[in-house]
Amino acid sequence: MDKAPDPSVIAAVTAWFDVHERALPWRSTSPWGVLVSEFMLQQTPVDRVLPVWTAWMERWPQPASLAHDSLAEVLRAWGRLGYPRRAQRLHETARIITDRHDGQVPESTEELRALPGVGDYTAAAVQAFAFGRRSIVLDTNVRRVLSRTMDGSAQPKAHITATERQRMDALWPPDDQTAARWSAAVMELGAVVCTARNPSCPACPVQPECAWHAQGRPESVAGPRRQASYEGSDRQVRGRLLAILRESPEPVPGRDLEGAWSDSTQRERALSSLLTDALVVESPPGHYALPL
Repeated sequence: MDKAPDPSVIAAVTAWFDVHERALPWRSTSPWGVLVSEFMLQQTPVDRVLPVWTAWMERWPQPASLAHDSLAEVLRAWGRLGYPRRAQRLHETARIITDRHDGQVPESTEELRALPGVGDYTAAAVQAFAFGRRSIVLDTNVRRVLSRTMDGSAQPKAHITATERQRMDALWPPDDQTAARWSAAVMELGAVVCTARNPSCPACPVQPECAWHAQGRPESVAGPRRQASYEGSDRQVRGRLLAILRESPEPVPGRDLEGAWSDSTQRERALSSLLTDALVVESPPGHYALPL
């Protein structure tokens, strides 16, 4: 990405966003609501997040309300969103915000990055979408739009490099308001138009300027990236074990977990990993429950 997009591209994408922006509830909420949405949206589609986020914010509208509840209740409310360590880290984050930041989501990069589960992307997203600040928001959707538009590449490289981050910093609008709006707009374009598969190029506001479209939409040299299969994975087993524990108000005898998965070796490995991650506790011996 050696060149920055023409200012007309930025203007065209933000104008498109003015008309086509989805009415997602976390776009008109508190900084805490934005932070919760960013945790939930990691590797989880919007349609699955919407009902959980809504119920979550009704129950825990402030970090303090979540901090004062048990991890067991947090994991139950997280339900089947997957990657339950996100819920665990969000619970830890709520406690830190309550204890160290007077219950207010911090604004600075350093303070945000110090929160459990908050990396470069999440910190930048909270700054842009919660506080309207200029930050370089680089998720998969944003990187794909810019890779196609500017480089003619179907997909960006697997990992963000320091060079890419510097180039993005050079191209982002300089003022807070325009930069925050651009971040949201280009992300939306990647999510609903310039998608990884079957992009809707005729609906794209920057199709005439898109290098990838001009080249005939060539496939990535490396081919499409494939996620590890969920079916049959330890992740699936962990999910089934947690589902049983979420439904039980009392510790569950180990024998009652046997029906979760027929392969006893894999089941025990998954249970052991949940214990190691402190997502499950053994108490009394031979009985398992969500942590308090």
